[in-house]
Amino acid sequence: MNGNLAYQEEPREELLGGRIYMMSSPTVNHYQISFNIVTAFQSYLKGKTCRAFGDGVDVYLTENDRVIPDAMIVCNKNIIRLDGIHGAPDLIVEVLSPGTAKNDRGYKKNLYETAGVKEYWIVDPISHSIEVYILADGKFVLDEVYALYPAGAGVTDKEREETKKEIQVSLYNDFCISLEEIFKDLF
Repeated sequence: MNGNLAYQEEPREELLGGRIYMMSSPTVNHYQISFNIVTAFQSYLKGKTCRAFGDGVDVYLTENDRVIPDAMIVCNKNIIRLDGIHGAPDLIVEVLSPGTAKNDRGYKKNLYETAGVKEYWIVDPISHSIEVYILADGKFVLDEVYALYPAGAGVTDKEREETKKEIQVSLYNDFCISLEEIFKDLF
């Protein structure tokens, strides 16, 4: 037997509304952003009851919906099992890619809202922006749009200066992550 074939990664797929969606391998920047977010989550959560998880962990939300978020925080350890998370994480992060943007902004956003996810981030690696939605009365409300606008991006110096560059994670009063930390080391 060829040693190179001994280990083959399972194809990655999500189940959305009973329909299977194959997932492509993330780009380097997609992976780096996800890694940076999970690293920041893990660093802050060390010694706390909530846990951070990165890409590759299945989340079972309904009989017809199994997703693989890019990052998440789970505070209810009773929903963590060996094969994944069975129930709604407290915070979910999706990093957009051309093939997933429609589902991340549409079906998944509605699914996460219905499931009771408390906070949802949509990260755009191209515009270096993050939309943060907070669950209020069972509905996601856009809390803030955070962005790093480079010079020449059609934004005035005043607008660039007024843009929030540090995300206040709603799960803890003192949990903030800078956008520079999230978007560092990109190509």
